[in-house]
Amino acid sequence: MSLHTQENCRILLDSLSDYVDGELGEEICNEINRHLAGCHNCQIVVDTLKRTIYLYHAGSEAPTVPEDVRERLYHCLDLDEFLEK
Repeated sequence: MSLHTQENCRILLDSLSDYVDGELGEEICNEINRHLAGCHNCQIVVDTLKRTIYLYHAGSEAPTVPEDVRERLYHCLDLDEFLEK
Protein backbone atom coordinates (compact mmCIF):
# COMPACT_ATOMS: atom_id res chain seq x y z
CA MET A 1 0.00 0.00 0.00
CA SER A 2 1.39 3.39 -0.99
CA LEU A 3 1.45 5.51 2.13
CA HIS A 4 0.80 8.96 0.70
CA THR A 5 -2.26 8.87 -1.54
CA GLN A 6 -5.65 10.53 -1.27
CA GLU A 7 -7.15 7.06 -0.95
CA ASN A 8 -5.03 6.40 2.15
CA CYS A 9 -6.08 9.74 3.61
CA ARG A 10 -9.73 8.78 3.03
CA ILE A 11 -9.19 5.37 4.67
CA LEU A 12 -7.56 7.10 7.64
CA LEU A 13 -10.47 9.51 7.98
CA ASP A 14 -12.96 6.63 7.78
CA SER A 15 -11.12 4.87 10.63
CA LEU A 16 -10.21 7.97 12.62
CA SER A 17 -12.67 7.58 15.49
CA ASP A 18 -11.76 3.93 16.05
CA TYR A 19 -8.05 4.79 15.75
CA VAL A 20 -8.20 7.55 18.36
CA ASP A 21 -10.34 5.38 20.65
CA GLY A 22 -7.79 2.55 20.38
CA GLU A 23 -10.31 0.14 18.90
CA LEU A 24 -8.39 -0.93 15.80
CA GLY A 25 -6.19 -3.97 15.36
CA GLU A 26 -2.42 -3.71 15.53
CA GLU A 27 -1.89 -4.16 11.79
CA ILE A 28 -4.18 -1.32 10.74
CA CYS A 29 -2.79 0.91 13.51
CA ASN A 30 0.72 0.29 12.18
CA GLU A 31 -0.45 1.25 8.67
CA ILE A 32 -2.10 4.40 9.96
CA ASN A 33 1.00 5.32 11.98
CA ARG A 34 3.17 4.89 8.87
CA HIS A 35 0.77 7.06 6.91
CA LEU A 36 0.75 9.72 9.63
CA ALA A 37 4.55 9.77 9.67
CA GLY A 38 4.53 11.09 6.11
CA CYS A 39 1.24 12.95 5.79
CA HIS A 40 1.24 16.34 7.49
CA ASN A 41 -2.44 17.01 6.69
CA CYS A 42 -3.59 13.81 8.37
CA GLN A 43 -1.31 14.52 11.35
CA ILE A 44 -3.14 17.83 11.79
CA VAL A 45 -6.54 16.14 11.61
CA VAL A 46 -5.58 13.49 14.20
CA ASP A 47 -3.97 16.05 16.54
CA THR A 48 -7.01 18.33 16.26
CA LEU A 49 -9.40 15.49 17.07
CA LYS A 50 -7.32 14.40 20.06
CA ARG A 51 -7.21 17.97 21.39
CA THR A 52 -10.94 18.41 20.86
CA ILE A 53 -11.65 15.23 22.82
CA TYR A 54 -9.30 16.35 25.60
CA LEU A 55 -10.92 19.78 25.82
CA TYR A 56 -14.38 18.25 25.86
CA HIS A 57 -13.47 15.98 28.76
CA ALA A 58 -11.62 18.74 30.61
CA GLY A 59 -14.59 21.09 30.24
CA SER A 60 -17.22 18.54 31.22
CA GLU A 61 -16.13 18.44 34.84
CA ALA A 62 -18.59 20.38 36.97
CA PRO A 63 -17.00 23.48 38.40
CA THR A 64 -16.93 23.53 42.16
CA VAL A 65 -17.64 26.55 44.27
CA PRO A 66 -16.25 26.63 47.78
CA GLU A 67 -19.02 26.12 50.32
CA ASP A 68 -18.48 29.47 52.08
CA VAL A 69 -18.68 31.34 48.76
CA ARG A 70 -21.83 29.43 47.83
CA GLU A 71 -23.44 30.27 51.19
CA ARG A 72 -22.59 33.98 50.87
CA LEU A 73 -23.94 34.08 47.32
CA TYR A 74 -27.20 32.38 48.27
CA HIS A 75 -27.56 34.72 51.24
CA CYS A 76 -26.96 37.83 49.10
CA LEU A 77 -29.57 36.62 46.61
CA ASP A 78 -31.99 35.85 49.44
CA LEU A 79 -31.99 32.16 48.52
CA ASP A 80 -31.12 30.75 51.96
CA GLU A 81 -34.03 28.32 51.71
CA PHE A 82 -32.22 26.50 48.88
CA LEU A 83 -29.05 25.85 50.86
CA GLU A 84 -28.60 22.23 51.84
CA LYS A 85 -28.77 21.85 55.56
